[in-house]
Amino acid sequence: MFDGRFEIVSNRKIAKNTFEMVLSGDTEGIRPGQFVNLKLEGFYLRRPISVCDFAPGRLTLVYKVVGHGTACMAELAPGAVIDTLTGLGNGYDTAPSGDKPLLIGGGAGVPPLYALAKALLAEGKKPAVILGFNARDEVFYEEEFKSLGMEVYVTTADGSYGIKGFVTDAMDRPYTYFYACGPEPMLRAVYAKTVTSGQFSLEERMGCGFGACMGCTCKTKTGHKRVCKDGPVFMKEELPW
Repeated sequence: MFDGRFEIVSNRKIAKNTFEMVLSGDTEGIRPGQFVNLKLEGFYLRRPISVCDFAPGRLTLVYKVVGHGTACMAELAPGAVIDTLTGLGNGYDTAPSGDKPLLIGGGAGVPPLYALAKALLAEGKKPAVILGFNARDEVFYEEEFKSLGMEVYVTTADGSYGIKGFVTDAMDRPYTYFYACGPEPMLRAVYAKTVTSGQFSLEERMGCGFGACMGCTCKTKTGHKRVCKDGPVFMKEELPW
């Protein structure tokens, strides 16, 4: 865990209630699948946000406005400085992915798959990605994934764009492994349909973000574990679904 100060470079709306924030600061040690914890003025608890992308000196976060904290984030302007804890969580393990891993993201679960996709491509893998949303106005990062040279499938629950239905309706294709991130009902549906091993990135309310408060405990086959410290990424075989 690293405590640093990041300066906002840009903060723009990219879809309904969804914003992309680019910051400058020390990104050493950050890995795909990890998250950061932001200290916002006027709020007691930090806000955990998954890492979407990173490069030396630059960090990209994509977040959805769902409460007072993220609404405050959406109002922050370039030049503002945020106290940021980085290097949180275990991140994804790309070693067992095979040649054709399938990435599956729903809504706010899409962003961490972007850095993962870049890491897999850098290893010579050929990942495909399924992006699930409720409606067309919520779709984001389709073009960003396509620009990486990937196969991209978009689903919308109301059928207003892409494949009508849920991410599970686009999973009937060959894959060697999978990575999934999104709300728990989606993850449970993916768990039931997948035919290989894989990794799930779980979402949970967090207090401290580094394992001290025990507020984000989840149940696994080997006992209760902390999503922020032992996760947020868990192997399929660990989950009692």
